[in-house]
Formats: sequence, structure tokens, C-alpha cells
Amino acid sequence: MISMETIVLKGRGVVKGRAMGEALVSPKPISFYGDVDPESGVIVARDHPLKGASIAGKVLIFPRGRGSTVGSYIIYRLKKSGKAPAAIVNEETEPIIAAGCVVAEIPLVDRLDRSPIKAVSTGDLVEVDGYHGIVKVIRKEA
Repeated sequence: MISMETIVLKGRGVVKGRAMGEALVSPKPISFYGDVDPESGVIVARDHPLKGASIAGKVLIFPRGRGSTVGSYIIYRLKKSGKAPAAIVNEETEPIIAAGCVVAEIPLVDRLDRSPIKAVSTGDLVEVDGYHGIVKVIRKEA
């Protein structure tokens, strides 16, 4: 029998908006300039644990961004091509990710009361509320 467990994480809404999608969780930071192919939305960095995974339509959860300010433009480009994540959740966001989410209108939440890296698993259904800084995790259990 499958049951559903809901976890509610509360934090800071950085970019307003609401989105729902399947979680894609990375224990490592992500640089949108270099780690993500802007044409396909696939993580291409050789040493990244999510290499080969598509971020398109996912709730992308990772500790923080890293790298070049070009990353903000890459996020916008991904949005325009339909390959962007539905939402982003960081432990602590930084200006590159925040600026990219603002221009691409992607909900962004950080500073949650629990680590989203530990509380969420890849494949969980996640609802992000950037207006109120709330992340609801709906986890399927067998």
C-alpha cells in the first residue's frame, strides 16, 4: 500500500511565485554557466553527482550557486527555451541565482528551518510558495 507523507519547510521567499514539480536534489552547488547545458537543460559537468539529469520542469534543490554572473542569463535563457526548473530551493541563495530567478520569474526559496538537501529526496513531489517562503514536500512511501 502506498501512503503519502507531507513535510512543510518554512523559510524566506526570495522570488515570488508558486510552482509544483518533481524534486531534483543535489548535495553540491551548481553553476548555471558550465554545469548546465543552456540548450537542453541537462547537467553536463563531469564531476557533478547529477550529471546527465534534466532540470527542466523540476524543483531544483541545491545548497547554493557558484560561478560566473553569466549564470543569471543562462537561467533566463533556459526559461525562454522551456528548459528551466519550475522552482529553485537553496540552503542559502546568492545574487547570481536570485537575479536569474527574478528575470526568469522562477520561484525561489531559501533559509529553510530544515536543510532541504536532507529533508527532500529526488523524485518527491514538491510545492514551492515563494510568496510565503514555504516548501511542501509530498513524499510517496511504499
